[in-house]
Amino acid sequence: MRANTVRGWTTAWLLAWTLGAAAQDGTAPQRYALPAPELQAIVDAARPPQLFLGPQRDLAALMQVPSLPGIDVVAQPELKLAGLRINPRAYAQSRFSFGADLWLLDVGTRKEIRLAGLPAPLGIVGVQWSPDQRHLAFNRVDAATGANELWLVDVPARAARRLASGLNTVAGRGYTWLPDSSGLLVHLQPEGQGAAPAPDTTPVGPAVQETATGSGVKQIRTYQDLLRNEGDARVFEHYLRSQLARVDLAGRVERLGAPALWLSASPSPDGRYVLAQRAERPFSYLVPVNSFPRRIEVLGRDGALVHAVAALPLVEGLPVGNDAVREGVRSIDWRSDAPATLVWAEARDGGDPAREAEVRDDVLMQAAPFDRAPVVLARLGLRYGGATWGDGQLALIDEYWWKSRAIRQWRVAPDAPDTAPRLLREGSFEDRYNDPGTPVTVADAAGNPRLLLAEGGRALFLIGDGASPEGDRPFVDRLDLDDGRKTRLFHSQAPYYERPQALLDARGERLLVTRESPTEPANYMIRSGRRAPVALTHFAHPTPQLKNVRKEQIRYARKDGVDLTGTLYLPPGYDARRDGPLPLLMWAYPQEFKSASAAGQVTDSPYRFNFISYWGPQAFLARGYAVLDDPSMPIVGEGDAEPNDTYIPQLIAGAQAAIDEVVRRGVADRDRIAIGGHSYGAFMTANLLAHTRLFRAGIARSGAYNRSLTPFGFQAEERSYWQAQPVYQAMSPFNYADRIKDPLLLIHGEQDNNPGTFPVQSERLFAAIKGLGGTARLVMLPNESHGYRARESVLHMLAETDRWLERYVKNAAPRGAGASP
Repeated sequence: MRANTVRGWTTAWLLAWTLGAAAQDGTAPQRYALPAPELQAIVDAARPPQLFLGPQRDLAALMQVPSLPGIDVVAQPELKLAGLRINPRAYAQSRFSFGADLWLLDVGTRKEIRLAGLPAPLGIVGVQWSPDQRHLAFNRVDAATGANELWLVDVPARAARRLASGLNTVAGRGYTWLPDSSGLLVHLQPEGQGAAPAPDTTPVGPAVQETATGSGVKQIRTYQDLLRNEGDARVFEHYLRSQLARVDLAGRVERLGAPALWLSASPSPDGRYVLAQRAERPFSYLVPVNSFPRRIEVLGRDGALVHAVAALPLVEGLPVGNDAVREGVRSIDWRSDAPATLVWAEARDGGDPAREAEVRDDVLMQAAPFDRAPVVLARLGLRYGGATWGDGQLALIDEYWWKSRAIRQWRVAPDAPDTAPRLLREGSFEDRYNDPGTPVTVADAAGNPRLLLAEGGRALFLIGDGASPEGDRPFVDRLDLDDGRKTRLFHSQAPYYERPQALLDARGERLLVTRESPTEPANYMIRSGRRAPVALTHFAHPTPQLKNVRKEQIRYARKDGVDLTGTLYLPPGYDARRDGPLPLLMWAYPQEFKSASAAGQVTDSPYRFNFISYWGPQAFLARGYAVLDDPSMPIVGEGDAEPNDTYIPQLIAGAQAAIDEVVRRGVADRDRIAIGGHSYGAFMTANLLAHTRLFRAGIARSGAYNRSLTPFGFQAEERSYWQAQPVYQAMSPFNYADRIKDPLLLIHGEQDNNPGTFPVQSERLFAAIKGLGGTARLVMLPNESHGYRARESVLHMLAETDRWLERYVKNAAPRGAGASP
């Protein structure tokens, strides 16, 4: 059988496993292991370049990002302070993947344009076009030297040069273009700041926190990387502090005001002002920097204070519920279609979703010179979800309510705020089938996004996924704003999946799309009317050895009638009649819904490229497994019911239905099926092993298993542990570790920074299974976060998973007729 060749284990791989798995108790030193060569090939496959379309939409920049960095890069010094991870040498956010090549592409002629003067190594963090498209700025970080630089590409000259050094990118990008393209607003490391404070080796006293009766019920999520003491606070201040400055195209620097703990700074569309936010003390040991006190200010061109917008206090927790928000100014930004007008939202219900209120949020505007009271643009019965600006007579305001999944979109006239808003859309954000799409925007002369309007402002364009019972079929529509009629301009057609990326003209007739099929990777193409698309890029298949993988979008039903879907992959050359059932790896991630109809909607498309990633389960097609990826695991709570009240029975029903379907099709052996997942999928995996014998083994990566350690909510659960203690207890597989009878592989990054998935979650579950006589293996990956970044870590993850599946699934002896829940 063909699978025998797929199974081949090379001598080098066996030797690596002999070295890496010699000490099963984990007490002896371990080395990184290498997986089978066919899995290594997937890890090292080339990535397609990233494309950044210019504001005039006739030129693009392409950046090549290489494969995974080595552990030597990932293991470089890193500070974990106030929810941030900081590269202390570069005064930058910790990053481990950098652009290694940059070039331009003429959209009209389809010719590549190479650039002179690029540094080596390149080390690009990100790129940003100037509003006039004559320049391209990029941030360069040199991992070896700690250099943090701003570089400039002169597009007409096709050459790059360094513009400024000593950037501070701890809190964000660190630079943004001025609206007239004359230069950039940047965050610099302050001159003469000196070295960071030395860590406190001898404490001067304890770290103390206090609360008081009457402070109200607040929910505080479980965050990582928090400040622990005053020494941490001083180090945090040192690295966050930056100097705002303007840098012109010749590299001349004009500093604005004094250094401060700047979190963000953005110029007004007319360039006369800067909207800036800075953190202040007192800091907190309970929440990250985005909840610290902050000042929101408007500065002048010289950095002097023009207008104090708000002084927001420390927020250590919010009222109960996912619709809770902080009081005061939030989501503040410039109105992109006006010279200098601020727009923001403020809660009118105290930010508390439990409080009855006809108006939840006000949307407010205040124009320069900011000497008049703010004007109400909209009063919303739900939470403010953002605005999309067109002109003085047209803007779109979105609102949402998580509890009911409700969403609305309003048309307003910003220059006539007393005009009654007009409702354009109302529905549920769970309802993909009736999603009208997202309004299309283009950059204006100042580089700000504006609605692309047609017919003198009477129509706009929408791009959507086109979800349907046949799968996603992306589209472009023109919406007549007067009568609400829609005209379909483009609709993806089988056997391809085409996704519009941008409209290249004001009529919506010329499109930039990505086009792919199950055997052809996504490439950019130009569509003009009904003519055949013209290829703009020619990215090669990254894993040609798996080009003939078979993929099918399968549909089946849960025993309670909820419709389910999943994507079934079969190895190249596999024939069910000839080869019989295969061992199968199922990989899933549960989702909560408020309606069974929404839960049963089809997701994805059968015509998308069969992308074989090292991160998902598809890599194991190369090892002879069938794969069921993303089978629906909906947890439904209709009406007043909460989804998680029946989490376990719904989860089991979803898993049972998926197994029954792949067995019915003859592609899987009921006795050789594994379940796996990452994060909430790992939580699912442990629960299925604790409550069923449906699977021969499980792979759980970076999960949480004891919900008492996330007591103020998790995932979509709004209630606290004290409000829904039986639910938290029933959903915690740690409480049922004695029932985990099938082998469980636990993998976790030692430095996981995801809220709730502390590494101790995996450590404690492993200890419980071990103490109860179960079968488990715990793999803690050094220097890794919630996602694994180093090549050595990913290779080891695959080697561990492959060994686990070979031992407990592929080569497992039958255990009878199969177990039931």
